[in-house]
Amino acid sequence: LVSSDFLEKIDATCYQTDRGGDITYHGPGQLIGYPILNMDYFFTDIHKYLRLLEEVIIHFLWKNYGIKGERKKGKTGVWFHNHVKNGKSRKICAIGIRMSRWVTMHGFALNVNTDLRYFDYIIPCGIYDQEVTSLKKEDISFQEVKLMVKKSFQEIFDVEFI
Repeated sequence: LVSSDFLEKIDATCYQTDRGGDITYHGPGQLIGYPILNMDYFFTDIHKYLRLLEEVIIHFLWKNYGIKGERKKGKTGVWFHNHVKNGKSRKICAIGIRMSRWVTMHGFALNVNTDLRYFDYIIPCGIYDQEVTSLKKEDISFQEVKLMVKKSFQEIFDVEFI
């Protein structure tokens, strides 16, 4: 959507990856979670894995902030529907994965206190008619968010990190 000169001007770099989903942005203020799991030890269902990643974030948002994150039919990720702005739901967490021999790669990007301007230069996840948001308005510590999401992951996947 933009030229390489423009990317350089805004101090952004574009990388090609082999994960699922479409174009996205990763930058400061995002909590990036790239779990590497051998799904043979859990279950071999990609869609179930995607729904559980969504559930980790939904659980985290509700348990720690009383914010209702939701799924959007036909779209992967976590959304705010009750905070509709201009008739558009807003995405708080993008998810894009890859599996090879049932080992997971890539994962989620939760917008904590992300500079959302970068999303103006792309069509995030290939979705034209929705917006992106972050938790920026909340008075939160990024380190606390990391610990709380980790705890939610352990609860939803019934695992213990060592």
